Amino acid sequence: MNLSLPAKLSLRVVALAYLGVLLLLPIAVILWRTFERGIGAFIDSITTPAAISALNLSLTILLIVVPLNVIFGVVTAIALVRGRFPGRRILQSVVDLPFAVSPVVVGVSLVLLWGVNGWFGGLESLGIKVIFSLPGMVLATIFVTLPFVVREVEPVLHEIGDDQEQAAATLGASGWQTFWRVTLPAIRWGLTYGVILTVARSLGEFGAVIIVSSNFAGSSQTLTLLVHSRYHEAREFDAYAAATLLMGLALITLLLMTLLDRKKGVSK
Repeated sequence: MNLSLPAKLSLRVVALAYLGVLLLLPIAVILWRTFERGIGAFIDSITTPAAISALNLSLTILLIVVPLNVIFGVVTAIALVRGRFPGRRILQSVVDLPFAVSPVVVGVSLVLLWGVNGWFGGLESLGIKVIFSLPGMVLATIFVTLPFVVREVEPVLHEIGDDQEQAAATLGASGWQTFWRVTLPAIRWGLTYGVILTVARSLGEFGAVIIVSSNFAGSSQTLTLLVHSRYHEAREFDAYAAATLLMGLALITLLLMTLLDRKKGVSK
C-alpha cells in the first residue's frame, strides 16, 4: 500500500507519541523522582542493608534459575525438533503454559503443592522449607521463565537441520561430541537470546514471587518486592531509587542483547 508523505509523517507522529506516553514518560518520571535529591541520596538509598540484601537475593535466584533453564531448554528443544515420541504435542503445550497462566496463579499453585498442608508439605517436618523461603522463590521464577530458552533454540534447530549432525555421527563422533562440536555452536545465538530473556524476566518477576515469599526486608525480598514494599510504606523516594536500580540492570541486559545482535550480524 502506497501512502502519501503526510500520511507517513502522521503515522510516525502517532507511533512516537504512543511510545512516549507508554514508555518514555514513565521512565522520565522515575528518573526525575530518583535524582531530584541528588545522586548522593540515590546511592545512599540503594546501599542500605535491605537494598543490598534484595540485590543479592535477586542475583542468587538468577544464578540458580538460568543454568537450570538452559539445561532444560536445550534438552527440550532438541527433543521437540529431533524427536518423534508420544506426548510430544502435550510437551509443546506445557512449555507454553507460563505464557497463558497468571504468575499469581503460579504462586498460589506452588503454595498448594509445597505449603504446610500441601501435597509435599511433609518436607517441612524433615527441615526442608520450600514456601516462604529461597526454594519457593526459585521454583516460581523457574516456572515463569521456562519457555524462553526452548522457544529461542527451537527455530534455530529447525533452520540448521540435522545434516551436520548426521555427518558427524557417520564420521564416528559420539552423541556428546556431536552436541559440543556441532549442535551447540550452531544454536549459540538462539541460546544467548534465551538466556538474556530469562535474565530479564527473572529480575523483574513479581506476581509469582510475592506469593511464595515472606517478604521480610533483609532476608526474603527481591528488588521487585523491595520496590513494592517501600512504595506501600510511603517511602516513595526509596521505591523510585530501587526501581531505577532494577531498570539499570534491565538496561544492561538490553545493551548486551544489542551488542550480541550486532556481533551476530558481523559474523555472518
